[in-house]
Amino acid sequence: MLLLDTCALLMLAGRREDIPDRVIKKLTAQADELFISTISSFEIVLKHRLGKLVLPLTAEEWYCKAIEGYAIEEIPVNSAVAMRSASLPFIYKDPCDRIIIATALEHRMPIITPDRMIPQYHGIKVIW
Repeated sequence: MLLLDTCALLMLAGRREDIPDRVIKKLTAQADELFISTISSFEIVLKHRLGKLVLPLTAEEWYCKAIEGYAIEEIPVNSAVAMRSASLPFIYKDPCDRIIIATALEHRMPIITPDRMIPQYHGIKVIW
């Protein structure tokens, strides 16, 4: 089971060549075990609306096609994840990243991410 962060999804579905070969091999080997937090849909739509993210479709269409195209299963943000994200150390203040980290901890999943701050959280395994 692998949890993609928002950036990893954007790269996988848009700029795949930016993902290292070893990470592509891992994603391919576990293609039927890819997950994403539903907070990533929020983050993508918000960034698109703010003009910080350019997509070839509406953000909603792009997101749905991306997760369907790669058979990525969504993990909803439940109260356990929300409370855990609020309890994390303030290495990251961004609520979306905190929820992704809490999701990984709650579900005991490594995160696929190029983000160098995420490994600073105790108990997080990062693949990239």
